[in-house]
Formats: sequence, C-alpha cells, structure tokens
Amino acid sequence: MTMGTRFFQWKNDAQKNDAISEAAQIIRAGGLVGIPTETVYGLGANGLNGEAVKHIFEAKGRPQDNPLILHIASVDWLERYCEDVPELAYLLAEKFWPGPLTMILRRKNIVPDVTTGGLNTVGIRFPDHSITLEIISKADVPIAAPSANTSGRPSCTTAADVLEDMNGKIEGIVDGGPCRVGVESTIIDLTVTPPRLLRPGGLPLESLQEICGDIEIDQAVTRQLKDGETAKAPGMKYRHYAPKAPVTVVTGDAQKAAAYIRAHLAPTGGVICFDEFVPMFEGHALESLGSAFDQAEQARRVFDALRFFDSTDVSEIWAQCPDSAGLGLAVANRLKKAAGFHVIDADEEERA
Repeated sequence: MTMGTRFFQWKNDAQKNDAISEAAQIIRAGGLVGIPTETVYGLGANGLNGEAVKHIFEAKGRPQDNPLILHIASVDWLERYCEDVPELAYLLAEKFWPGPLTMILRRKNIVPDVTTGGLNTVGIRFPDHSITLEIISKADVPIAAPSANTSGRPSCTTAADVLEDMNGKIEGIVDGGPCRVGVESTIIDLTVTPPRLLRPGGLPLESLQEICGDIEIDQAVTRQLKDGETAKAPGMKYRHYAPKAPVTVVTGDAQKAAAYIRAHLAPTGGVICFDEFVPMFEGHALESLGSAFDQAEQARRVFDALRFFDSTDVSEIWAQCPDSAGLGLAVANRLKKAAGFHVIDADEEERA
C-alpha cells in the first residue's frame, strides 16, 4: 500500500505542529497513520471513507467483520455520527470523557458499513491524548482506529512497537510517547437495557456501575465467541494479543498460582508473573507485571510482557493472573484471550 512509513518525532513546538498537520493531511487524503492514545496506539484512517477503512483491515490482516471504533475530538461530535443518543451517554461522557471509554450507539448512515462491520451501531470514543485530539480536530473527521498491531499480536504501547508491526504498510507513525493506561478502552453497549459490558478496559467496571447501576457482562468477556456469533465490538470474536508460543494462564491465590507454575514449568518455558514471585523463576525467560497489588502498573505492562517473548525461543509461556476487581478484569481478559482461554485455577487444583 505504501513504500515507506514516515516516523513523526519533534524537538520543539514548531516541529510538533508540522507533524500534527502532516498526520491530519494523510488522514484526510485517505491514508493510514499510527496515532498515540492514553490506552494503546491506534491505526487511524478517516472513519467516513470506506476505502481508507478497508486499508486498515489490509494493513492489520484483520477480519472485516470486526467493527472499529470512531475517535472524536468533542462530545458535540456525537450528534454527527449517532442517532437516538440516550441521556445516559451524555452522563457518561460528562464523567469519563476524554478517557478510556467507548460507547456503542445507533449509527447514522454517514458512517459506512465497513467501519461498523455491517452493524447498525458504532463505537465512539473521545480519547485523552492531546496529540491525537489535535490530529482529529485538524483533519475534521472521526478517526477509525483499532489497535496498531498486526491482527492477533499483542497491542502496541509505544511508537516503536507500531514501527515493528507496520513499517512499510502505512504512511506515518506519530510518536506520542508510551501509553499511560496500557490496555484498550472499556466498551459498553448503550443500545440495550441494561447496558452491557462488551470489553473490560482502562475504565473499571465498578466506575461505570456507579453511574449506570446494573450492567450485564457479555459472554465474550469470559469465553471465545464461536463461529457464526456476531461481534458487536472490537476484540470479541477472534484470538487476540497472542505471542507465538502458547500461553497458559493460572488464576487463583497468587502464591498458589506461582507454585503451580513452578511445578509445571518446562526448562524452555517463559513466565509472566508479579514482582513478588520473580525469584522463584530464576534462569527462565521472564517478564514482570509489577506488584500483585498495583493493577495500574499491570495494565501498563501486560502487552509489553506478551510481546517480549516473540524475541525469545521459549516453547511455552505461563502467566499469573490478577483477580477481576478494578483494572484486574481488563488485565485478566487480555491474558486469557492471549491464551485462547486456556486457564487453570490454582485454588481448584489444590483442592483436587
């Protein structure tokens, strides 16, 4: 699609402004740009240009029935692309936007089918990253942007990650620094009652419940969607976030999980664990998620940890898993999807 990929960095405000203007121009002209957000890097195109959006799927190797999220630069833009917007959407926007929350709403016809995966709904997000908000504003179009990784691989939390996956496939990459949150946005479907959580992410479920009350949790959060089941949001249907080596996730009490991993770990195996258990796995390829008690750090590190093992020759990867409270639900979801939901409960194993 493109011969060379521009890598936008800057040393002063003038260079930054030029980079933003050039990135916006590429978007307006139908090209693809890797853009920073607070969650992960996105692979952006004009969300109203069906041909440009098709190129996203081509660059990622992504199935075309996997819907995309439109990124907007103001709450006012909701009315441009959505209809029958419920009052709850504005309440959530007032509380959590800009931020790591995507709302599924009824779409207007201006949004092409290719952007929504053929659905009559669309995901909308107002990201909390000043560089990308300036690009969206300058382009004056909503940017459709899935995570900027090759489909199936762990998501990108640095511009260098994007370059590794997308160099030569897209027109540009904007280096906005490392992502603050590290997991994708939380997705909530507001077209059903009660609202439904389609993907846990950077905004904890508990925070949404304070505003929404009862929220159903979609089955895709806890299991793989089967052939023939429709994905209403990104990341629901297909294997995601997976390194080359097979992953096994171990849930339950952290001490028991670490002991289970150590007992079953092959000499050529790799480990993702909490800081407190690093000494147990000396001599193995290892990535730490941070402290067992620091979910924000776990979220920032989980994709880096998964990507790390592709530069090693490990035969298998074992991963400790946080519980489902707070951001732990999102981190656990990413690890389980990387494992194809191959999960072992250390507490149950001990009872057995």
